[in-house]
Amino acid sequence: MKTVQPSVSLLRAQSYDRTQLRQALDALLEPLGGMAAFVKPGDRVLLKPNLLTGGRPGKECVTRPEMVYCVAQMVQEVGGKPFLGDGPAFGSAKGVAKANGYLPLTEALNLPIVEFHGKRYETVSAAFNHLLLSKEAIEADVVINLPKVKSHMQLTLTMGVKNLFGCVPGKMKAWWHMEAGKDCNRFGEMLAETARAIDPDLTILDGIIGHEGNGPSGGEPRRLNLLAASNNVFALDRAIVDILNVDPATVPTVAASQRLGLCSTLEAIHFPLLHPHALRVADWKLPEHLIPIDFGMPRVLKSTFRHLYIRFIKEPMQAYVGR
Repeated sequence: MKTVQPSVSLLRAQSYDRTQLRQALDALLEPLGGMAAFVKPGDRVLLKPNLLTGGRPGKECVTRPEMVYCVAQMVQEVGGKPFLGDGPAFGSAKGVAKANGYLPLTEALNLPIVEFHGKRYETVSAAFNHLLLSKEAIEADVVINLPKVKSHMQLTLTMGVKNLFGCVPGKMKAWWHMEAGKDCNRFGEMLAETARAIDPDLTILDGIIGHEGNGPSGGEPRRLNLLAASNNVFALDRAIVDILNVDPATVPTVAASQRLGLCSTLEAIHFPLLHPHALRVADWKLPEHLIPIDFGMPRVLKSTFRHLYIRFIKEPMQAYVGR
């Protein structure tokens, strides 16, 4: 993890027009050293957007394709080799990307879309040493995290840290909802440890239009006119919580990051452009009510997941590590 003082660059941005968006992104990254500070010639660069669903196009449930296009273009211009990847809970990355209008833009840049099928055992901490993370994410030279700011009916808000849960292979997401979902503190810590393991080099948050209310997909679009970028995903999330005027203690990912010593206080973060107070939103809509993280799974379903985990994941991985 980065140990220097975190910087979070915050900028007002009005449009997804590619010309205007590119200008805004250049200005956003300039105080951080520009894209060249993160990507060197020849680097394989994973672009990790939020590809939640293909079922609600136009409802701002996913990172905008224009955002991915402009960032990929910036990576290519400094000699990097970008590829797009995610692990949607339902469907494929390419299928969700297609439903949300990505393909014309990815094809224009010859930007590959990869599925997170490969798995790699990764020791994260004593409490979460059985996390399975995408091989594609772990082995990328550079990871650029591209979340969408949204309300979330299980976690209050989803931002940069939660977006990296997409680097956990699909079936393991269901397992973690069951295994840790009965304790929101433990689930938040699992998400924070996942983010620490992936350790994204750069996070750029799509907040020009967010998604408020009963998110991550059942709410409605909300214009915020905001872009944010940081080399520290935990600091970025802490800044966004302040902008939305949400108590950090009510957001499990932020609260867990604070308990684990990963999240700086707002006063300890450097803001080279705008300060969160200049962007504060007074009436952001949170979910009407929160639902259990473990989906309230019936006992028989939990038992089945536990059996499958032990049979096909835990035992094989123990055997592998024991070699």
